[in-house]
Amino acid sequence: MNKRWSALGIILGVMSGLIGAAYYWLVRRPLPQAQGVMRVPSLQAPVEIMRDRWGIPHIYAHNLRDLMFAQGFVHAQDRLWQMDWQRRLVAGRLSEIVGAATVPLDRWIRALGMRRVAEQEVALIDGEILANLHAYTAGVNRRIALGRLPIEFTLLRYEPEPWTVADTLSWVKMMSWGLSVNWEAELLRAQLIAHLGPDQAAELEPDYPANRPYAVPPGVDYSALGQAALERAQASRPFTGPPARDGLGSNNWVLAGWRTASGKPLLANDMHLSINTPSIWYENHLCSTNPRLAEQLNVTGITLPGIPGVISGHNEHVAWGFTNGFADVQDLYIEHLRHTDEGRVQYEFKGEWLDAQVTRQEIGVRGSPPVFEDVVVTHHGPIINAMLQNAPAQQPLALRWTSLEPDTMICALYAMNRARDCIEFRQALRHWMAPIQNTVYADTQGNIGYSFPGKLPIRAKGQGRVPVPGWTGEYEWTGYVPFEELPHLYNPPQGYIATANNRVTDDNYPYFIGHDHCTSDRAQRIIELIEARPKIDLAYIQRMQFDLVLPAARIVAGYLRQLKTDDPELAAVVKLMQDWNGELAADNPAAAVYELFVQRSIHLMLADKLGQLTARYMGQGPTPVLHEGSIFGERAVEWLLQILAEPNSHWFDLGHGETRDDILRLALRETLDILQARLGPKPSDWAWGKLHTLSYIHPLGNVKPLDKLFNRGPYPVGGDANTVCAAGFGHRDLSGSENVGAKGLVGAPFRFIADLGDLRNSWGLLAPGQSGQPGSKHYDDQAQAWFEGHYHPMLFARDDIERAAKAVLWLKPQQNKF
Repeated sequence: MNKRWSALGIILGVMSGLIGAAYYWLVRRPLPQAQGVMRVPSLQAPVEIMRDRWGIPHIYAHNLRDLMFAQGFVHAQDRLWQMDWQRRLVAGRLSEIVGAATVPLDRWIRALGMRRVAEQEVALIDGEILANLHAYTAGVNRRIALGRLPIEFTLLRYEPEPWTVADTLSWVKMMSWGLSVNWEAELLRAQLIAHLGPDQAAELEPDYPANRPYAVPPGVDYSALGQAALERAQASRPFTGPPARDGLGSNNWVLAGWRTASGKPLLANDMHLSINTPSIWYENHLCSTNPRLAEQLNVTGITLPGIPGVISGHNEHVAWGFTNGFADVQDLYIEHLRHTDEGRVQYEFKGEWLDAQVTRQEIGVRGSPPVFEDVVVTHHGPIINAMLQNAPAQQPLALRWTSLEPDTMICALYAMNRARDCIEFRQALRHWMAPIQNTVYADTQGNIGYSFPGKLPIRAKGQGRVPVPGWTGEYEWTGYVPFEELPHLYNPPQGYIATANNRVTDDNYPYFIGHDHCTSDRAQRIIELIEARPKIDLAYIQRMQFDLVLPAARIVAGYLRQLKTDDPELAAVVKLMQDWNGELAADNPAAAVYELFVQRSIHLMLADKLGQLTARYMGQGPTPVLHEGSIFGERAVEWLLQILAEPNSHWFDLGHGETRDDILRLALRETLDILQARLGPKPSDWAWGKLHTLSYIHPLGNVKPLDKLFNRGPYPVGGDANTVCAAGFGHRDLSGSENVGAKGLVGAPFRFIADLGDLRNSWGLLAPGQSGQPGSKHYDDQAQAWFEGHYHPMLFARDDIERAAKAVLWLKPQQNKF
């Protein structure tokens, strides 16, 4: 017996050793070298990389090219597989490593042609910026050459190709695609018009509510458009351009010194994107140390792995942050196509038949023969029917989109990182093309500003609300809004600027920009909180960024409080809403009632009238992966709030003369039935966080058992897409058995606050962590902090960094062997 147990112990010991060795080889061995000295080619002088306790690299280089080389190197050290996955995504090459499952996605991406445009852009960049891009590329490739690849490469059994400048530029395009929504809104709007008629369809898109905030105050004088922008800025009064729209789920605000406790501006930013692992963002501090060089740089903040420079953060003089802008930069054109006897594809334009550009794309498929996709492009853009489910073959749709026009967008980032005040920062935005952004900024001199940069099309006819005939020539773009006439504020009298998906200007502005925006709830709440405090400090802004009070919920709760019912269960819920302040806390049952009630109310009134379009109107996107969500989900909530204020609205009538209170009772009954089925009979057990959870999900984490290695969570979470502390779940139906966060949420992977009175007092929070490698402690060391509001200092001063440094790596030039 003892011998048997001894043998079993040996076997278990061997197995344990093998498992440990495998874990080390696959997970620990690829971790980056963070300590010591590394000899590398391409450097002109030594580079010092200090990593702090959160794994954030602080890079000190003697010149800018070495600095860019080192940034490419550290990006690849921590995020190489993420970078490779992203460049394959935007190139339509995932099927080469994944197999047939991603062929539809690759076909859609090839049709768009973002990678082809990025390759054209390389030829437009020259001089110092191109040299820096090549230096960054060399840094990435140095890491690739070291081997010891992250575990994902081993699991998928492939090795990365060398990095190129086009790889960097292409990811800018993919970011722009993810932040553009107009084309899918055009399609749905056209379908709603066909289904309901123009009048009823228009009712489903209510006007911007009265008394809701604008980023640029109403009443601005537009008569002087065309004056020099700097002259107007120096006059310290607001001037504005097109009626821009804020971006999907992002917040930024900036306060003048007279509104802060320190007497200097405070700036806050949290950009809302998918919360995954690894995070889309990467913190980085870049410093060139030679004060005699014109290229001196000292900037910190968040970066995008694969792109050099800092996207949002601060340098020694200026801090800045973004929210996405919903300007209409996409139009769909219905094309007349024909195939000639010679095999050419032609399209009609102004009575002539012109040759379309046709390229045959070969899509490699792992384990299967290649798939071929014929991409057809007119002068409007690519034919995108392959991207659409059940698209009518007889109506080819071409997409015109500003990001499919080659530009030098990367130059804007370079100039922004070096700006010395708000005026210079404003001028740096001249180079910003896409995605269009609401940008707030402040400088250490005490100035604050706002700009809305990008290529905003001017149309010869129409507003681009629905697909238009492409063959007539009536609906062409005639140019772009001049930079001097884009929205801008400089030291506005209210002492703050806030953008959070609300409209930017009222309808008095002469240019049309778009109809698509999110609700004004976050902007309204941010302004409420700003105006509630005479002097604001950094701690108060941290609480603001985690605020969960939803103005729309307060309105809906008001109607439910007044509801009369003989049903004791409904009466108990009505009582539950009596003292609720609209806070969507994770442990709050009233929050769960509100979220379900809104969904059930909209569905109840529209399901019979819209049929299959109901899910689309409530927020379901037209294409999986590329556009899983729709901006119309925001319109649906606004529509509900509007008709609740109209007790005689025809929308309440389901065919039997139902009134508003009838609908409220029916929707509340459905809400209770779902909550009781999922969470039990007691309202005290209906915590919102039981239905609404956050999981940090890796691209490979959808495959069991890899989810145990890569994913983190689920965690109960409060809020929704329209609370300042956002955690949006898109179009997903709460009535199902799956938690809405089971496949990820949209929120703020990174929050930061810059103190322009003392930049050493700036703070950040990146979830779930810096590293993309699950064997690193920095893979998830900020995951829990995201829920608790535990910010970390954004170390900037050299002495602070030296005291906090946990590892120092020197990159030194390769020694000459001769």
